[in-house]
Amino acid sequence: MTQSVGTEIKRSAEQAEEAAAQTQEAAENTEIAARKTAKATVQLKDSADRRTELAADRTVFAAERTYAAWVRTGLAALASGIGAKKLLEGVVPDWMVVSTGSLLVLFSAFCFAAAVWRQVFVGAPPPVPDVRRIPPFLLVAMNGFLVLVAAAALMSLWFGRAGG
Repeated sequence: MTQSVGTEIKRSAEQAEEAAAQTQEAAENTEIAARKTAKATVQLKDSADRRTELAADRTVFAAERTYAAWVRTGLAALASGIGAKKLLEGVVPDWMVVSTGSLLVLFSAFCFAAAVWRQVFVGAPPPVPDVRRIPPFLLVAMNGFLVLVAAAALMSLWFGRAGG
């Protein structure tokens, strides 16, 4: 029995050494994986930050496109309001010509004001973009001028002479 106990102890010792070697290898693999994960996390963080910056840039450009759409709609309404006088005179009663032109010109003034409002008062502040925004004072000045043009067109519709 002593011999079988000695063999059993020897076999247990070999198994313990083998388990220790496997544990050491697993620890090394875990350390390598931890380093790779840490490196990937830093890269993902950098990538996520960059995606956020690019999203902020896209937000600025989208706001500028929206501003341009408001101004374009206002200019089209202004031209339509002025053109309505010439186009509709003699076709419909004068009161209808003046009211149609007035509504279109007033709508154009609304569009110019809404363009500035939507561009300047954006709500929740977006992340800081890389691109520069159009200065608000420039938007207010340009659209203020366009509102004055709309007011002059409205006065021309109301008080200008009606037949060419």
